[in-house]
Amino acid sequence: MKLVIFDCDGTLVDSQHLIVACMNEAFASLGRPAPAREATLSIVGLSLAEAFAALTSADDTDIPMLVEAYKGAFHAQRQKPGHAEPLYEGAREVVEWLAGREIALGIATGKSQRGVRIVMTHHGLLDRFSTIQTADDAPSKPHPAMIEQAMAAVGARPEDTVMIGDTTYDMDMAHAAGVAAIGVSWGYHAPQALLRSRPHALVGAYEEVPLVLKGLWRA
Repeated sequence: MKLVIFDCDGTLVDSQHLIVACMNEAFASLGRPAPAREATLSIVGLSLAEAFAALTSADDTDIPMLVEAYKGAFHAQRQKPGHAEPLYEGAREVVEWLAGREIALGIATGKSQRGVRIVMTHHGLLDRFSTIQTADDAPSKPHPAMIEQAMAAVGARPEDTVMIGDTTYDMDMAHAAGVAAIGVSWGYHAPQALLRSRPHALVGAYEEVPLVLKGLWRA
């Protein structure tokens, strides 16, 4: 069984405006200055506690309150008219192409199960994914547990598994799990940073993904 695992934010969906807005609200709720936009985007992919620790410090006593404030802000934003976490161009087509070839698909994300299921249901893609691994189920990236659990869920071997993501956390997680890594250039970490994490390939558009996958599996 071949398995392709996608990150969510920054890889499948563009949620940067929502993430930044909720992060700003979380800090403001405690009367603290919000981090720079670039700093917020740099931690996308981590679970919330690890993300706030990276933006503040690991021993910051406000982290549990910041986490809860962020969750509340995110839920409130989702209720607003015009809320959108759009798919990146070509994402739907590649997901459907892979699903049509009986390749197992998974998601590994710092989002919660509830959050990722809401957004995938909104886009009509939830049933395309055989396994969804989140911050609710495993240690934060780059720990390999999400990938290891996804492989176990569908019966895939490391040599038949590929992780696709936009951050160094995704690339490092893939290496830790012993699977191939494809970096995407349209997400929240710069291509130069991704290259330092040694992806097996770096793509600039979704239309490149099928050919890269074929090459990896031939090799």
